[in-house]
Amino acid sequence: MSGSSKAFAAVALLSCLISIPRAHAQDQKTATPVANAPETQVAPPTAPPQYQPPAEVEGAPPAPTRHLSLAHDYSVARPWFPDVIGPYKGRSIAQPDLRNTPRVDQLVQGGKLMLSLQNAISLALENNLSIEVERYMPWIDQAALLYAKSGANGLTQFDPTVTSALSLEHSDVPYNEPFLAGAQAAVDTPTDLQSAAATENFGYAQGFATGTQAQVSFDNSRGSTNFGEFYIFNPYFQSSLTVELMQPLLRGFGKLPNARYIIEAKNNVKVGESQFKQEAIGIITQVATDYWNLVYAREYVKIEQVTVAADQQLYQNNQAEVRVGTMPPTDVVTAQSQLATDQQFLVLAQNTEMQQNALLLAAITKDMRQLAQQGVEIVPTSAIYDPAPETLSLKDAIDEALRNRPEMVQAALTLKNDDVEVKATKNLLLPSLNLFAEYQGQGLSGVAHPTVSTGAFVGTTPVYATSGAIPSGATPTGYVGSEVTVPGAPIPQGVVSDWNQMIHANYPTFEAGLNLTLPIRNRAAQAQYAEAQLTERQQRVNYQSTQQNVVLNVQQSMVAIDESRAAVAAAKQARIYNQQSYNDSLKELQLGSATAFTVVQKQVLLTQAEAAELQDRVQLILAEINFDQALGRTLEAHNISIADAISGKKTGRTTQAPEIPGTPDAIVVN
Repeated sequence: MSGSSKAFAAVALLSCLISIPRAHAQDQKTATPVANAPETQVAPPTAPPQYQPPAEVEGAPPAPTRHLSLAHDYSVARPWFPDVIGPYKGRSIAQPDLRNTPRVDQLVQGGKLMLSLQNAISLALENNLSIEVERYMPWIDQAALLYAKSGANGLTQFDPTVTSALSLEHSDVPYNEPFLAGAQAAVDTPTDLQSAAATENFGYAQGFATGTQAQVSFDNSRGSTNFGEFYIFNPYFQSSLTVELMQPLLRGFGKLPNARYIIEAKNNVKVGESQFKQEAIGIITQVATDYWNLVYAREYVKIEQVTVAADQQLYQNNQAEVRVGTMPPTDVVTAQSQLATDQQFLVLAQNTEMQQNALLLAAITKDMRQLAQQGVEIVPTSAIYDPAPETLSLKDAIDEALRNRPEMVQAALTLKNDDVEVKATKNLLLPSLNLFAEYQGQGLSGVAHPTVSTGAFVGTTPVYATSGAIPSGATPTGYVGSEVTVPGAPIPQGVVSDWNQMIHANYPTFEAGLNLTLPIRNRAAQAQYAEAQLTERQQRVNYQSTQQNVVLNVQQSMVAIDESRAAVAAAKQARIYNQQSYNDSLKELQLGSATAFTVVQKQVLLTQAEAAELQDRVQLILAEINFDQALGRTLEAHNISIADAISGKKTGRTTQAPEIPGTPDAIVVN
């Protein structure tokens, strides 16, 4: 049972309890005067006080333009330019402000919080803690969207990465091999092999929504050794540029399997915004309900105060009658009993008012301790109004509710995400077949050490022009042996020559092929696909159930508003009849044909009718509030718009400025 239902149930119980002693008092007949009682002149009885019901006002109070903003969008990453270190610093998120907004203190006058309905709603939008808690949910969903955009939780990494590896190396290794040590080395002295190396490697990798993965690597190395005679270049420079592409053809092919988490995260952000809207609608509805319950509680206190005053007047009149002997003392006791009972009900009504005051104060403040300790009393300033008749048909009301209700939006987005999961997990059933291609260009250069011939030969053997026997005194035509060479001048070729060879593909390498991975049994993928389908089917049933609840809620709210309007009309007629009866009894009292007891009883019946009419009028207002909530148009009814963090679109309508002095025309709640 809601708070408002409990309050009205308590009021109904009080009315029933009040009627018992009053009915008993009404059944008491005026006693016969005591025999031989002295005749004393009795003053004319005083007419009891009368309750003045609130005036009838047509239409709801005007609503100012208000904008409820989420203020931030955490799905947008920090830019890397011009602040190149920005992506590595993160975002600074402020601590929540748990203080009441200044508007609360501005409305307190002499220990009383002068509060209209629209002021109460504005304060709730600024200070209600439930709205403040729900505000964080879209922000958390936005952060999850930013994470999904990076591709960290999917098949493909969308954020590009740059890698580098820089190193320097120097080694001095002793060798025990004569071939390397050389003949000139001493037998007992090993020769050391000295070498130096440096590498500067760079890489770039990025994935794309189609599943394509690209990688570029640029590797550079420089080396030198003290045994340079075994190398063409010493020192040498060697570079390579490699480009690799990989495209899935089955599993992981296409946008949906690779971007599914981004799609789902965007839908989740909209779900969070819809939940925030739903919470705002619920809080506004509750604040309006608490406000009118407080209005009723305060008016009911007035009714009980008038009733107690009337009982007091009856008690005084009976005392006067007893003193002159025209009434037995038992009637004074009856009047005392009725007075005590109504005083008790007055205390209960005042306690109910205090409880409603605390409920509303908690809903419109972040910290109610200060106001509660000061004993601040809320004084509602909005008049009870008569809502305009609703002209929507049941069909149009249902259609509007199905379009606007946040629950339907959430159910539809959840179903859309489940459908994405079904399609994505179906793709995971396929084998992994990837097409890859690779190109590599290389270069090599450095300092070359050519050799130059001296014209001398080592170990020569003469060669003669004739074969067979060599005649005596013949001159050889040449010699066979090893030509003596010496090192020539070094020819330097630097890294420019190396890169030039690499760029112009002097030494290219091409590679392409297919990689196939065929899982046997494939149970993991089957389980994922089955689970996704079951979840999607379940959500379809849940969507239909949500739709059923919305339709039922609309029907019930329409019935409630019609019943409340009929109850107000009946209560109004009952109040008019009791007013006429009370007026007639006053005239009879003035003419002496009626007693004060009769007038008081008629006045009690009148106040009961006025209380019933007051309750029915408030119930009609609450029925209209619930009807707006059932149709999902509470924000429009109170002129409130909420920004969509993804599209930046605002929903709502604008009217006149707020009634709070000194405030801007548009109330922006960040």
